[in-house]
Amino acid sequence: MQYAIDFGTSNTIIVCWNKITEKAEVIKISGVTGPDYLIPSLLYMKNAQLQEYHVGQQVINQGLDISNNPRFFSTFKRGIGSKIQGFLPELDGQLITLEKVGEAFLTELIKQLEPRPESLILTVPVDSFESYRNWLTQVGHSWNIKDIQLLDEPTAAALGYQQTAARLILVFDFGGGTLDISLVDLGEKFTEKRPGIFLKLSDRILGTKANQKIKTAKVIAKAGINLGGADIDNWLVEYFQKVAELPKSSLSLRLVEKIKIQLSKQEEASEFYFDNRNLESYDLNLSREKFEEILKEHQFTTQIKELIEKVLQQAQRNGLEKDNIDAVLLVGGSSQIPLVQSCLKEYFESEKIHADQALEAIAKGALKLGNSLQVEDLLYHSYGIRHWNRRKNSHDWHCLIKAGQMYPTEKPVELTLGASVENQPSIELIVGEISGETSNREVYLNENRLVTRLIDSQAVQVQPLNDQEGARTIAQLNPPGVPGRDRLKIEFRVDQERFLRITVEDLMTGETLSKDQKVAQLS
Repeated sequence: MQYAIDFGTSNTIIVCWNKITEKAEVIKISGVTGPDYLIPSLLYMKNAQLQEYHVGQQVINQGLDISNNPRFFSTFKRGIGSKIQGFLPELDGQLITLEKVGEAFLTELIKQLEPRPESLILTVPVDSFESYRNWLTQVGHSWNIKDIQLLDEPTAAALGYQQTAARLILVFDFGGGTLDISLVDLGEKFTEKRPGIFLKLSDRILGTKANQKIKTAKVIAKAGINLGGADIDNWLVEYFQKVAELPKSSLSLRLVEKIKIQLSKQEEASEFYFDNRNLESYDLNLSREKFEEILKEHQFTTQIKELIEKVLQQAQRNGLEKDNIDAVLLVGGSSQIPLVQSCLKEYFESEKIHADQALEAIAKGALKLGNSLQVEDLLYHSYGIRHWNRRKNSHDWHCLIKAGQMYPTEKPVELTLGASVENQPSIELIVGEISGETSNREVYLNENRLVTRLIDSQAVQVQPLNDQEGARTIAQLNPPGVPGRDRLKIEFRVDQERFLRITVEDLMTGETLSKDQKVAQLS
């Protein structure tokens, strides 16, 4: 059985492919799925050592989400693979990382799927770093599922909306943790004995039959930021803390989230809660007008417009204008906020904007990644090597492969290296994932809440990919190297599975020291 999971910051959805109806169907897990067919992305650790957990709707039904218990976790997806600032709890003798929380949540869902998955497609945000993708891949393979694949969430949504008349589609994916925008060309090709490779993460290669007409989803442009509905909830809690003395707690986040959802459909919203344990009550009221003021105070519309402009600029570099876009597809719960849709209407005609499949489009579209579909994608981040910058008297990064590069790359990037000290026995090279786009935003833990904030620093953000013992050395030098002469020629290329590969030649001996060696898998 083939499944797809859209693991979200606020909610998760699972779908499977029904071979009889030939349609994607939403999976409901008794006690775990909420009344609206979504699984709340919540986890409560009963016992970390014994791996006993409550997940999803179980947490809400038992009231485990309304107190600041350190065993309760929400919005944990957005912190996975990030350098989180703040306190992480130790429960039952174990330090609980967000990676552990995410793994426990997903594993509990997989355990309850019947029949057992034979293949699985997992969707990922555009702005996710390789550390998140690697974590998701490793967790997936721990389930002993034969085929596991990754697909960008907006690309999946473009496939799931089924806008058959539209070819060039802009996907606006605004969920609980991230805002991602992708421009996808849904053209068709005629392939002749040519395998279609889709971000393969297992030993099995999915391909197409000879002379089969296949659908091709080509990603033209994409951009994303770490901004989501969870941030809006935090802003609302801060507002009600000032005007109504609402304390910061899991309960207050739950209340303001309900108000936020109400204001997507009506002009006024209210929530009343009475705590019979301490006889305290909360009576919260908010108008849509005031809600939009709060959003604008946090540069909400500015950030949205900057991201739209960025994608449209990428499109222009590919010879496409705004008017060439056939449809704008809204995905994610936060995309239903009226102010969001007002921003989009400043760029696109109302009739082009669709919001009728905002919650299920990603998971359903991911299931189309199969024998009749292939994806042509581009690299979202830049990649380079670390070097010593004498002017700065510190380490710096030299870009080798720029963001936006389609893969597989047509020509390798060449680099020549020499020894830096006498009798140097080997040469090390650290490859990094470079992003200047999220450098003015940080994610941190504050009173058990994962939040983001804008910062003034414009420093380039880099995540090393091979900075581990035994992974940095690319060549042993025999005879040892000496400064002042070129010693190694290195060719870098990205293959069709996004692996960065290097070929190393010793210029002194003429020997090829490594041929097409894998260094890392790129985003």
